[in-house]
Amino acid sequence: MLKKRFRALNHLDYLSVDIESSLADEKMDLTQLDLDDQSFDCSYCSHVLEHIQDDRAAMSELYRILRPGGWGLLVVPINQETTYENPTIVDPADRLEHFGQADHVRKYGRDFADRLRLVGFLVDEIPYAATLEHGAIARYGLDARELVHFCRKPAAGGGAPEGSSVATGGLQRIVRSSEHESA
Repeated sequence: MLKKRFRALNHLDYLSVDIESSLADEKMDLTQLDLDDQSFDCSYCSHVLEHIQDDRAAMSELYRILRPGGWGLLVVPINQETTYENPTIVDPADRLEHFGQADHVRKYGRDFADRLRLVGFLVDEIPYAATLEHGAIARYGLDARELVHFCRKPAAGGGAPEGSSVATGGLQRIVRSSEHESA
Protein backbone atom coordinates (compact mmCIF):
# COMPACT_ATOMS: atom_id res chain seq x y z
CA MET A 1 0.00 0.00 0.00
CA LEU A 2 2.69 2.52 0.96
CA LYS A 3 4.94 1.36 -1.87
CA LYS A 4 2.34 2.50 -4.41
CA ARG A 5 1.90 5.87 -2.68
CA PHE A 6 5.61 6.60 -2.54
CA ARG A 7 6.17 5.55 -6.15
CA ALA A 8 3.59 8.19 -7.13
CA LEU A 9 5.69 10.98 -5.57
CA ASN A 10 7.95 12.46 -8.23
CA HIS A 11 10.44 14.02 -5.80
CA LEU A 12 11.41 10.68 -4.21
CA ASP A 13 13.63 7.82 -5.17
CA TYR A 14 12.22 4.79 -3.42
CA LEU A 15 13.94 1.48 -2.75
CA SER A 16 12.66 -1.56 -0.90
CA VAL A 17 15.06 -4.31 0.12
CA ASP A 18 14.56 -7.75 1.61
CA ILE A 19 16.74 -10.80 1.93
CA GLU A 20 14.06 -13.15 0.51
CA SER A 21 10.86 -11.45 -0.65
CA SER A 22 10.20 -11.24 -4.38
CA LEU A 23 8.14 -8.10 -3.67
CA ALA A 24 11.28 -6.12 -2.81
CA ASP A 25 13.08 -3.99 -5.40
CA GLU A 26 16.41 -5.58 -4.48
CA LYS A 27 17.56 -8.56 -2.46
CA MET A 28 19.98 -7.50 0.26
CA ASP A 29 21.05 -8.60 3.69
CA LEU A 30 20.26 -5.83 6.18
CA THR A 31 23.51 -6.62 8.01
CA GLN A 32 25.56 -5.93 4.83
CA LEU A 33 23.72 -3.44 2.65
CA ASP A 34 25.23 -2.89 -0.79
CA LEU A 35 24.51 0.84 -0.56
CA ASP A 36 26.75 3.88 -0.33
CA ASP A 37 27.49 5.55 2.99
CA GLN A 38 25.26 8.52 3.81
CA SER A 39 23.12 8.02 0.72
CA PHE A 40 19.60 8.07 2.21
CA ASP A 41 17.48 10.68 3.95
CA CYS A 42 15.34 8.18 5.78
CA SER A 43 14.61 4.53 6.34
CA TYR A 44 11.76 2.45 7.69
CA CYS A 45 12.22 -0.97 9.22
CA SER A 46 9.11 -2.59 10.68
CA HIS A 47 9.08 -5.97 12.40
CA VAL A 48 12.35 -7.08 10.83
CA LEU A 49 15.11 -6.85 13.43
CA GLU A 50 13.64 -9.59 15.65
CA HIS A 51 14.29 -11.98 12.73
CA ILE A 52 17.98 -11.05 12.28
CA GLN A 53 20.64 -12.88 14.28
CA ASP A 54 23.07 -9.92 14.32
CA ASP A 55 20.62 -7.08 14.91
CA ARG A 56 23.38 -4.68 15.95
CA ALA A 57 25.04 -5.07 12.55
CA ALA A 58 21.68 -4.30 10.92
CA MET A 59 21.20 -1.23 13.13
CA SER A 60 24.73 -0.09 12.26
CA GLU A 61 23.98 -0.47 8.54
CA LEU A 62 20.79 1.59 8.85
CA TYR A 63 22.86 4.26 10.61
CA ARG A 64 25.67 4.08 8.02
CA ILE A 65 23.46 4.68 4.99
CA LEU A 66 21.69 7.72 6.52
CA ARG A 67 22.95 11.18 5.67
CA PRO A 68 23.79 13.43 8.63
CA GLY A 69 20.43 14.75 9.82
CA GLY A 70 18.66 11.71 8.35
CA TRP A 71 16.11 9.72 10.27
CA GLY A 72 14.53 6.32 10.52
CA LEU A 73 11.40 4.77 11.93
CA LEU A 74 12.03 1.40 13.54
CA VAL A 75 9.32 -0.84 14.95
CA VAL A 76 9.77 -4.15 16.75
CA PRO A 77 7.50 -6.07 19.10
CA ILE A 78 8.41 -5.19 22.68
CA ASN A 79 7.26 -7.81 25.13
CA GLN A 80 9.12 -7.18 28.37
CA GLU A 81 11.51 -4.95 30.26
CA THR A 82 14.80 -6.47 29.05
CA THR A 83 15.61 -8.07 25.71
CA TYR A 84 15.85 -11.85 25.81
CA GLU A 85 17.95 -13.67 23.24
CA ASN A 86 19.74 -16.99 23.17
CA PRO A 87 21.64 -17.81 19.96
CA THR A 88 21.77 -21.52 20.88
CA ILE A 89 18.00 -21.77 20.31
CA VAL A 90 17.74 -22.68 16.64
CA ASP A 91 14.90 -25.21 16.43
CA PRO A 92 11.70 -23.52 15.15
CA ALA A 93 9.57 -25.17 17.86
CA ASP A 94 11.96 -23.96 20.56
CA ARG A 95 12.02 -20.47 19.03
CA LEU A 96 8.23 -20.44 19.07
CA GLU A 97 8.28 -21.35 22.75
CA HIS A 98 11.00 -18.88 23.73
CA PHE A 99 10.45 -15.96 21.34
CA GLY A 100 6.76 -16.27 20.44
CA GLN A 101 7.32 -16.98 16.76
CA ALA A 102 9.26 -19.74 15.00
CA ASP A 103 11.31 -17.30 12.90
CA HIS A 104 12.17 -14.85 15.71
CA VAL A 105 15.62 -14.94 17.31
CA ARG A 106 14.83 -12.70 20.30
CA LYS A 107 12.14 -10.96 22.31
CA TYR A 108 12.90 -7.26 22.58
CA GLY A 109 12.45 -5.38 25.79
CA ARG A 110 12.15 -1.73 26.69
CA ASP A 111 15.95 -1.56 26.36
CA PHE A 112 15.58 -1.62 22.54
CA ALA A 113 16.12 2.16 22.40
CA ASP A 114 19.43 1.72 24.24
CA ARG A 115 20.57 -0.76 21.60
CA LEU A 116 19.83 1.86 18.92
CA ARG A 117 21.73 4.52 20.87
CA LEU A 118 24.79 2.25 21.03
CA VAL A 119 25.20 2.51 17.23
CA GLY A 120 24.91 6.31 17.34
CA PHE A 121 21.21 7.09 16.91
CA LEU A 122 19.38 9.78 18.84
CA VAL A 123 16.13 8.03 19.78
CA ASP A 124 12.61 9.16 20.65
CA GLU A 125 10.01 6.56 21.54
CA ILE A 126 6.56 7.43 20.20
CA PRO A 127 3.39 5.55 21.25
CA TYR A 128 1.78 6.37 17.90
CA ALA A 129 -1.02 3.77 17.88
CA ALA A 130 -2.18 4.95 21.30
CA THR A 131 -3.00 8.33 19.76
CA LEU A 132 -5.52 6.78 17.35
CA GLU A 133 -9.15 5.94 17.89
CA HIS A 134 -9.95 2.30 18.67
CA GLY A 135 -11.60 1.83 15.26
CA ALA A 136 -8.42 2.86 13.44
CA ILE A 137 -6.26 0.64 15.65
CA ALA A 138 -8.48 -2.36 14.88
CA ARG A 139 -8.82 -1.53 11.16
CA TYR A 140 -5.06 -1.39 10.66
CA GLY A 141 -4.28 -4.30 13.02
CA LEU A 142 -2.11 -2.20 15.31
CA ASP A 143 -1.10 -2.85 18.89
CA ALA A 144 -1.96 0.24 20.97
CA ARG A 145 1.04 -0.50 23.25
CA GLU A 146 3.55 -0.63 20.40
CA LEU A 147 6.20 2.07 20.17
CA VAL A 148 7.65 3.65 17.07
CA HIS A 149 11.33 4.45 17.53
CA PHE A 150 12.13 7.71 15.76
CA CYS A 151 15.89 7.52 15.22
CA ARG A 152 18.00 10.42 14.03
CA LYS A 153 21.56 10.56 12.82
CA PRO A 154 23.10 13.75 14.20
CA ALA A 155 23.39 16.47 11.58
CA ALA A 156 26.89 17.51 10.53
CA GLY A 157 27.77 20.58 12.56
CA GLY A 158 24.51 20.31 14.49
CA GLY A 159 22.48 22.04 11.76
CA ALA A 160 19.07 21.10 10.40
CA PRO A 161 18.84 18.20 7.97
CA GLU A 162 18.98 19.03 4.26
CA GLY A 163 16.50 17.86 1.64
CA SER A 164 13.14 16.22 2.06
CA SER A 165 12.59 12.93 3.78
CA VAL A 166 9.68 10.57 3.67
CA ALA A 167 9.52 7.22 5.44
CA THR A 168 8.02 4.16 3.85
CA GLY A 169 6.27 1.11 5.19
CA GLY A 170 6.67 -2.59 4.93
CA LEU A 171 9.51 -5.03 5.25
CA GLN A 172 12.76 -3.09 4.94
CA ARG A 173 12.09 -0.01 2.94
CA ILE A 174 14.35 2.91 2.31
CA VAL A 175 13.67 6.20 0.57
CA ARG A 176 16.25 8.48 -1.01
CA SER A 177 15.34 12.03 -1.93
CA SER A 178 16.09 12.89 -5.55
CA GLU A 179 16.41 16.56 -4.60
CA HIS A 180 20.02 15.91 -3.49
CA GLU A 181 20.95 14.84 -7.00
CA SER A 182 19.38 17.93 -8.57
CA ALA A 183 20.69 20.44 -6.04
